Amino acid sequence: MVAYANSHTFTSVPHAVRQWRKEKELYNRLESKGVIKRNEPHVCRVCGRKFYTNEKLVNHFKQLHESEQMKRVNQIASAKGNRRVKLVAKYSMKMEKYKKAARDILTPRVAYGLVDELKRAGFLVQSVLDKPEAADHALESHMVDMMDHRWVECIVLVSDDYDFANVIREAKLRCLKTVVIGDNNDGVLKRIVDTSFSWEEILMGKARKEAVSVVENWKDHDILKRLEWKYNPEVDKRKYGTADVVIEESEDDNIEGVCDDVDDDYKDDGGSWWELDSNENVTNEQARKS
Repeated sequence: MVAYANSHTFTSVPHAVRQWRKEKELYNRLESKGVIKRNEPHVCRVCGRKFYTNEKLVNHFKQLHESEQMKRVNQIASAKGNRRVKLVAKYSMKMEKYKKAARDILTPRVAYGLVDELKRAGFLVQSVLDKPEAADHALESHMVDMMDHRWVECIVLVSDDYDFANVIREAKLRCLKTVVIGDNNDGVLKRIVDTSFSWEEILMGKARKEAVSVVENWKDHDILKRLEWKYNPEVDKRKYGTADVVIEESEDDNIEGVCDDVDDDYKDDGGSWWELDSNENVTNEQARKS
């Protein structure tokens, strides 16, 4: 999983986030002055302590938990070999708990923490030059390289940019599954991919529920495609050749001769086939023949 962007994307803050920060800062000031009072206290999600103002909670978090987190990070960075592995295993739960609490309490030092969130989700974050479409070209070349080495069977693209249409078509030609995540429902990408989801479906959990059925449908389609038989006369000629083909005489042509050679003893002299003989007639007929 990889994400490409220029420095402006990683450092900029969306307008909605800036507006939310201003409202939160105003709320905290009014709360500190006693103008606004909460019915329930603020709770530290690391140690469980309660505070009546958000300002006291933030100060507590920075003075205690943030300093402890820095000590853990420095210990792991200075350790080597087996000791480093043991420290990572020892502090993993505490560090993950701190990160989840810090997202709600602290304001990110850089922009709105996009890089940290991507890294936490397991993405490899790559920065490109501040040139037009530099990130698009870098991501396209990365996708093509993955396809050339056959390292993936499915490509999931998080973008609404129709410039990726060509690389998506190339992936489909190579029999790869394609998924697009974006809010542009009428876009070119969603018309050519196998499956698409919107961000609303991602947040509601609908995409996670449908993912299982989507994969099962892909498997069934692949099985049916392998079982499908197609007749190609050119391929059959090259495979089997035409010299060994012998045109045999149809048996229907000799049916009249076969019928003429039937022995007369097998011919029925008992009359029409639809007239059934009684038991007495059958006995008399057998006696006569004897």
